[in-house]
Amino acid sequence: MSISQTAVLSAATPNAYNVQVATQTSRLFALFAIILVVALAFAPSFASRPMLQDLILMFLLASLALCWNLMAGYAGLISVGQQAFVGLGGYALFALIIVGGFDPLLSIPIAALIVALLSIPIGTLVFRMQGAYFAVVTWVVAEVARLLLAQWRTLGGGTGTSLPRSATGDMIGLELVSELFGVRSAAAREIIIYWAALATVILVVGGCYFLLRSRIGLALRAIKDGEVAAQSVGISTNRIKFAVYLFAAFCAALVGAIYFLQTSRISPDSAFSLLDWTAYIIFIVVIGGLATIEGPIIGAILFVVLRNALSGFGPWYLIVLGVLGIAIMLLAPKGLWGTFSQRTGLHLFPTRRNLLAAEKADPAK
Repeated sequence: MSISQTAVLSAATPNAYNVQVATQTSRLFALFAIILVVALAFAPSFASRPMLQDLILMFLLASLALCWNLMAGYAGLISVGQQAFVGLGGYALFALIIVGGFDPLLSIPIAALIVALLSIPIGTLVFRMQGAYFAVVTWVVAEVARLLLAQWRTLGGGTGTSLPRSATGDMIGLELVSELFGVRSAAAREIIIYWAALATVILVVGGCYFLLRSRIGLALRAIKDGEVAAQSVGISTNRIKFAVYLFAAFCAALVGAIYFLQTSRISPDSAFSLLDWTAYIIFIVVIGGLATIEGPIIGAILFVVLRNALSGFGPWYLIVLGVLGIAIMLLAPKGLWGTFSQRTGLHLFPTRRNLLAAEKADPAK
């Protein structure tokens, strides 16, 4: 049932229908998700350092994939330039720490806010284009940002720079975590970054789910079904798309800030890498399932597992990923989760509104 039909029926018989979004499965999964988040929060007490590093990468890639999926799968914005915001987030963090003398942990949200503000004029420019032109312009913006920051001598120019040990050695909470877990400062720093990555993926998942269940989500679904039809019923499509674009830029900057704080080194080529921050992300979304929340999460987990299993095979690693991506696009065009959900009707993050007759509506289902 379309949104306009739902509105007409609700207005005509306000007490005859109930709108249901959550299901019994989603409520059970919500309880499981809370338990999982608590377990992940305490993971540093029993997980090895390599496992924590893999989890950090999973969290960051899933966050970035969810944002790209929100843009492409729901708003119809095919961007191949999200590396611009990842790189700007990393460089903003380094500038705040090295030039401004800020604490590294506090610099993460500040860097993301700075990039979100920068994305406003950038978005104003790229939104003048549509379709393939939009995709090309986003990539051009990323390349321009890379070339400009390669001229910033204070942060190493084209070769990049590293964070001084004195900066990361005085991070907020470092001594507390070191005493709590009985580890050295380097391991304590890794734990703090792990918690920051975990908080980021929770923020992104929650933010995407909230947006899709809100009035913005209704508007996005209407835009996806037909942009002209959505405009005809009074939906400001450009404003909705721009809001999604800003949210994705903010989250991408968070990912970049956390990632390069972990590596303690940044360079233009690594910060604005098309392969690492866009090509891999598109692969993750495609194999997981476009226009779903579960798909990018599953895709990120599978990508990191494959990366660890095949990284020792050199070029064959990329070949296997390419063959896998092609096979999934041919055999399961909706991705792994999209195909599974279509066949089973299972939704862990339901966003579709179901109109039920009041006498048949059962809140326990």
